[in-house]
Amino acid sequence: MENYQKIEKIGEGTYGVVYKAKHKKTSELVALKKIRLENEDDGVPSTAIREVTILKELLHPNINRLYLVFEFLQMDLKKYLDTIPSGKLMDKKLVKSYLHQITEGLVFCHSRRIIHRDLKPQNLLLDNNGKIKIADFGLARAFGIPIRPYTHEVVTLWYRAPEVLLGSQKYSTPVDVWSVACIFAEMITKYPLFHGDSEIDQLFRIFRTLGTPTEENWPGISSLPSYKCNFPSWKENTLATAVQEIDENALDLLKLMLIYDPQKRIPAKATLNHPYFLD
Repeated sequence: MENYQKIEKIGEGTYGVVYKAKHKKTSELVALKKIRLENEDDGVPSTAIREVTILKELLHPNINRLYLVFEFLQMDLKKYLDTIPSGKLMDKKLVKSYLHQITEGLVFCHSRRIIHRDLKPQNLLLDNNGKIKIADFGLARAFGIPIRPYTHEVVTLWYRAPEVLLGSQKYSTPVDVWSVACIFAEMITKYPLFHGDSEIDQLFRIFRTLGTPTEENWPGISSLPSYKCNFPSWKENTLATAVQEIDENALDLLKLMLIYDPQKRIPAKATLNHPYFLD
């Protein structure tokens, strides 16, 4: 740590504090994450160990003494969207570029058997050269076959896949694809696609837009822990209305990413070959 000079605190999470810092010799700006130890007898928080382990697996930098050193990126996607003036939208070419880069990063994670589980605009960092990078692997998990049970308390509510909302514990990479789909729509409109204030409200907002799922289009849904046979029945898919500023290929890709049945939802790798990216 003696090589870095702290400049200011830029964030605080459940298990640590993030500082903007500068390398004393090179003047390179970095983000330092310091792990908080509330009680040394408890050891290092499992979330911290998980993040360190996964980032090492993904070849990201880290150093000793419970500090993680990351490249410093001033802006995240949420902040960027907030800077776009009222009445203006994000440039369509930039939307496509960012979606492609996010997906390429996600394909890399999934190829290394990592599910991110917390993809949202705040966890997508931007540099000044048009690059967007996936960050914050604190909730990420390694997965294998057969799929192990996981907690369903993951992913910020607005970006949470329906299988997670319905209590599934055996989910996999499709949950990340759903999150990216929600981010895709948000880049187009500047507004969250499904902005519920509770799990049931989130589900119903999804159902109102995509139609209520059934055993016909999602085999096995009725066996999920939080499924109710008396859910309201919305029939019509109104996605095109919800995302009005969208072209035909973009809408087709978005629909494939928002397929209810996780086994039929388009994988991240396949999205890169969609006609939307070939224009």
